Amino acid sequence: MSITISAGMVKELRERTSSGMMECKKALVEANGDMELAIENMRKAGLAKADKKSGRIAAEGIIGVKVSDDGKAVAIVDINCETDFVAKADDFVNFVNSVSVALLNAEGIETEEQLLAMPLEGGVTVDEMRRGLISKLGENITVRRFEKFKTTEGGTAAYLHGNKIGVIVELAMADQELGKDVAMHIAASKPVCVSEDQVPTETIEKEKEIFLAQQEEKIKGKPVDIVEKMIAGRVSKFLGEVTLLGQPFIKDDKKTVGQLAKEKGNIIIRFSRFEVGEGIEKKEENFAEEVMAQVRGN
Repeated sequence: MSITISAGMVKELRERTSSGMMECKKALVEANGDMELAIENMRKAGLAKADKKSGRIAAEGIIGVKVSDDGKAVAIVDINCETDFVAKADDFVNFVNSVSVALLNAEGIETEEQLLAMPLEGGVTVDEMRRGLISKLGENITVRRFEKFKTTEGGTAAYLHGNKIGVIVELAMADQELGKDVAMHIAASKPVCVSEDQVPTETIEKEKEIFLAQQEEKIKGKPVDIVEKMIAGRVSKFLGEVTLLGQPFIKDDKKTVGQLAKEKGNIIIRFSRFEVGEGIEKKEENFAEEVMAQVRGN
């Protein structure tokens, strides 16, 4: 015996699954009106769709950042999708926001597996919500990376540039104005690390090799001490370019970020900078070649 599927049932299923009206009605018909069975079947179908899309390149998306009310904790997440269109969709934006808030408030989340198993508001896990969105939005969605800073004595700050670049900073002492200025500088200037002592020795040695190769003709025949001074100058310039403390401050290039922090009587402990799509090789589509291949039967 078939059961009549009411508009109220469809509405309830839509609210519980965030799926489309026709998809909900079809699921209810197939489950003969059994709401829980319909949800279970939709979840199974969603998992299947998610698995099929898992190999597709997700190089778009947005960065989410959240700072605690007391400024003692800050979280950042980089969540990717396939197109900028989906990145702007309310469902995707809300998902990123939910993960950011949950990460900020959670304890002990250190691995990707722990993050995916982290519960969101409503009891569903990050991975369950992610897979549901893949089914609904039709694109691969990945939680690429995340970071959280927490301090008891110091302070944290964050800066978000158009949802595409996010920075979080930890300071030895709470100073929201300094923290935001430093975070904004990091977003624009892309330092590799905070200070010179954090630059690996092999990186410096590689820079010396590059310099010597570039200046081979100029240094030929010069005394060893002169060459060493030239190398030292190049290394110093390099360290100023890649370290946060050595870079000229974007708001006042007459001082370095290190000098700015010293003026404020503060210490920059660490930072994390995420930019959507960095390090991901995007697939280049050639639709003309695709059509030609189909015509040839390839």
